[in-house]
Amino acid sequence: MSRVKRGTIKNKSRKNTLAQVKGYRFGRSTKKRMATEAIAHAGTHAFAHRRDKKSNFRRLWNIKINAEVRKYKLSYSKFIDLLNKKNIKINRKMLADMAENRPESFERIVTFVK
Repeated sequence: MSRVKRGTIKNKSRKNTLAQVKGYRFGRSTKKRMATEAIAHAGTHAFAHRRDKKSNFRRLWNIKINAEVRKYKLSYSKFIDLLNKKNIKINRKMLADMAENRPESFERIVTFVK
């Protein structure tokens, strides 16, 4: 059986790994073993934080809606309850956008549910 030299394949693997950790600090950007560990940890954090981002945005939308609804002597929770009772299916993202960019449309919704 002939001998297999892995030099080029190993170098390619190392180059690809180090390309992924470009910009990392200290040995994590230059040493393959540290780089592979850094990639693994970064991946787990990225996965978790993609989920966190969704709840952060929902929290922001709630704050924007609440700030606008307060002008009409309502609280956020009462406003959402009124929307549900009137069976108005509009999500918080759209409501927050209306509250921020189209206050006249938002006012019509508030007056309708009151």
